[in-house]
Amino acid sequence: MENRDSLHRRFTQRLAEAALLGGALLGLNGNTLLFANDAADAETQAQAWTDDAGHSADDMDRLFTLKVMPLLKEKCLGCHGNDADDMKGDYDVRTRDALLRGGESEEAAIIPGNAEDSPFYWAVTWDGLEMPPKENDRLTEAQTEIVRMWIDAGAPWPSDERQKEIRDEESLVAENEDGVLVATSGGQADEWTYRRYQREEVWAFLPRQTEFEHDSIDEFINAKLDEEGIEPGPTASPETLVRRVYFDLIGLPPTPTQTREFLTAFEKDADAAWDALIEELLASPHYGERWGQHWLDVVRYADTGGFSNDYERSNAWRYRDYVIRSLNEDKPYDQFVMEQIAGDELHADKPANDPARVEAMIATGFLRMGPWDTAMVPQEEARQILRDDMVHSIGQSFLSMPMRCCKCHDHKFDPVPTRDYYRMYSAVSTAQPVEMEVPFIEDENTDGFQEGKQQTQALYDYAKTRVDRLVRKREAAAKAWYEEHDKPYKDLNARKGDPDDEKPPRAVGLRETEQGRLKVREQDVWIWNRRLERYKPMAQTVINAQDSWMNARKLRAPKTIKEDWIPENFIFNGGSLAAKGEAVTPGVLSGCGLPVEGAPEDDPFALPNTLTGRRLELAKWIANPENPMSTRSIVNRIWQHHFNQGIVATPNNFGVKGAAPTHPELLDWLTGEFLANDWSIKSIHRMILHSDAYRRSIEHPNSEADPDNTWLARFSPRRLTAEEIRDSLLAVTGELNPTVGGLPARPEINMEVALEPRMIQFSIAPAYQPSRTPEQRNRRSIYAYRVRGQADPFLEVLNKPNPNDSADVRDAASVSPQAFTLLNSDLMTDRAIAMSVRLQREADQLADQIQRAFELSIGRVPTESQLQRMKQYVKDMTAYHNQVTPKPKTYPKEITRSLVEEFSGRPFEYTEWLPTFEDYQSDLKPWEVDGKTRALADMCLVLFNTNEFVFVD
Repeated sequence: MENRDSLHRRFTQRLAEAALLGGALLGLNGNTLLFANDAADAETQAQAWTDDAGHSADDMDRLFTLKVMPLLKEKCLGCHGNDADDMKGDYDVRTRDALLRGGESEEAAIIPGNAEDSPFYWAVTWDGLEMPPKENDRLTEAQTEIVRMWIDAGAPWPSDERQKEIRDEESLVAENEDGVLVATSGGQADEWTYRRYQREEVWAFLPRQTEFEHDSIDEFINAKLDEEGIEPGPTASPETLVRRVYFDLIGLPPTPTQTREFLTAFEKDADAAWDALIEELLASPHYGERWGQHWLDVVRYADTGGFSNDYERSNAWRYRDYVIRSLNEDKPYDQFVMEQIAGDELHADKPANDPARVEAMIATGFLRMGPWDTAMVPQEEARQILRDDMVHSIGQSFLSMPMRCCKCHDHKFDPVPTRDYYRMYSAVSTAQPVEMEVPFIEDENTDGFQEGKQQTQALYDYAKTRVDRLVRKREAAAKAWYEEHDKPYKDLNARKGDPDDEKPPRAVGLRETEQGRLKVREQDVWIWNRRLERYKPMAQTVINAQDSWMNARKLRAPKTIKEDWIPENFIFNGGSLAAKGEAVTPGVLSGCGLPVEGAPEDDPFALPNTLTGRRLELAKWIANPENPMSTRSIVNRIWQHHFNQGIVATPNNFGVKGAAPTHPELLDWLTGEFLANDWSIKSIHRMILHSDAYRRSIEHPNSEADPDNTWLARFSPRRLTAEEIRDSLLAVTGELNPTVGGLPARPEINMEVALEPRMIQFSIAPAYQPSRTPEQRNRRSIYAYRVRGQADPFLEVLNKPNPNDSADVRDAASVSPQAFTLLNSDLMTDRAIAMSVRLQREADQLADQIQRAFELSIGRVPTESQLQRMKQYVKDMTAYHNQVTPKPKTYPKEITRSLVEEFSGRPFEYTEWLPTFEDYQSDLKPWEVDGKTRALADMCLVLFNTNEFVFVD
């Protein structure tokens, strides 16, 4: 009798042998991992099951073992066999005799040789009886036909030994009518290990196609259109194209001057003008800001850690700038991958201040991007949560394969065993989160450090002074208590472990209100002290070290690293730390069929089981040009952001439950071109932007033939993202500060949200204070300070995704609060006034101001009708505003907070200082401008709410 491991090895070996005999190979990378015999063999076998003539006894034994028994297990045993004490209808299907005998009706359920008169057959065909009773569980016609054949053949039931023999034989058949086998490191049960898949389901695990009938994007697209009987649509106008490509590449609208220059050049030589524009935009520093946002969506960038404390991640901004910098430089994507997964290992031999090492250390902040906290969580569980997050993020971001699905069990749909999950878990198990000294490099923007540090230091000093005052009062009372009890004085830390009768009360000498205030001020001291790290040369990254005590408040490397420390890793059954299963060593996804370079022959998917090196080898495996998942993943993401939908519509999920590729050959061809161009992302931009498919109009004479535009006969319009809307407003009003990189900016947000009490553990978080000057506030939205526990309401209502979850596709849903926000919010009012002031500065006559407003905001001049209507509207609104005086609003310099003291349950109050507002430079407000300015601003507000402004055609 073979054991499970030897059978699994023989399975893989037989697949390799079959490949050598000329079968249709579906996957071969070093080892044969997926194979199918000639399709005709599968068709022949399928026909054998459905042809009643000439069946041997062996055929029927196989039919029962491979078809009927699985149906009984899936459809019947739940009610008629899993629980011997609760057998529905007293009907047991676990043995042949019981199955034939029937249940409480005492009527035979199966008449061997006569399916038509067998109640069991009536039930599965829902003929008078209905079993299984739920519509979703009902057998298909093909399944009921299998039951009929089996009964008519005498309902044979081979022995358990014979059934196992049949299953073992079938496990070595690479393809049959049920699908193909995918060899993996093996599941938790043979039924999973030898599970079959349809070829089209596991497309992402297969090697890329390398030979093609076509050799350009348009050839692939047009061939599919021909197949669907759809004519390609017309080319968009140059006015449409210039706005489209500006938003696609840099996320900002073209200025009227830029549009005119392009149109002039386009008239002379359309191709040369288009090519020059693409190169200009790809070279823009704003390109990295636009495309960096796409990547930050995927990796869940934020400046705080989330959960109940939402701890500051003071130096996360350096990772954000690394992403922008890398994209601007067109860093080869394979290098981009390796730096983020294992940058700390990549250049470990170089000096600490070497720019390449610094860059890579910052990059590995990728592993720290997810929400995480250690508060109130046992250390072992906190460590598991972090490692689970790393594994899932690596799989989802780089392989387009969500990994959480196989944390508790073998993947229900994809060829990813839970063993592979925990091998990847082992691959990251030596990575410890730290904030460590990493020097600034020349390319990093450190502007604003002095002012920011001064304000943070002032807030720290404000809180520390009040803490010290209360501590002195408490310790004076403690000293008096020790003296009264004739005991030597001990400070707070020294006396913590003493029995209650050997030390003074917890808050001796303090009133209940003072007890509460002390806790709040102590929390503030820690918060502002942590914020001061923002101005230090530190990075949020990881290092390889032994497990040690962790506190998400402040993470530092151990003083001594045990170089010989090797963690033990196990499969956690059901995902539970308390249910350790089989031990595992580091490894990669086996279902891809791509061995790890240098891995042992008996374990081709193994990574080094050393303290250092396991993540670097994992990164190299992911960045291998032969990796079918990672290479397709990034190319699909690039395509998605140009056409508003990926070739695979689920960019984070290439699995069975994800979308199938609409143009699989095009995806593989583009991926090949990507690799041939040294992993250059900009090379794929060029290919896409020069295609006819990209330059098509949104109009099509027969759009109903393809309502979802699956086949790309036309271009799909899209609404601007939240960031694009805000950035465009600042751009057209002339307020945008185009500085690249640097400290997080704090835009002005709704003041009620900014000042509302935001609970964190044991206290209230400090109020949100915007940056002091318009220049500091009006940076691009990618630089906005991102707090997980406090979303910017303007961006949130316009569908900016929650940073706790990876956002592979932006939600474009339209909801009524968006209309109210774009018409009535303070932000929109401020932008409209700024636009009005700009118009009056640049043109004297109302007609010229209106024309300028149209050109700036929607890229065209108004029609004569629109011009006349707008002129009348501005005149009417001027008359109205001249009769109305807006009521001024002021910014508070301090606010009073109310809390309940934790131990006593008594309420108390304290004052929070808001120093930003002591010399705050606000945007122009309605009460600061005259009626004409406000009237012109109303006209601008109308333009900001047009589809032409918020949509890209």
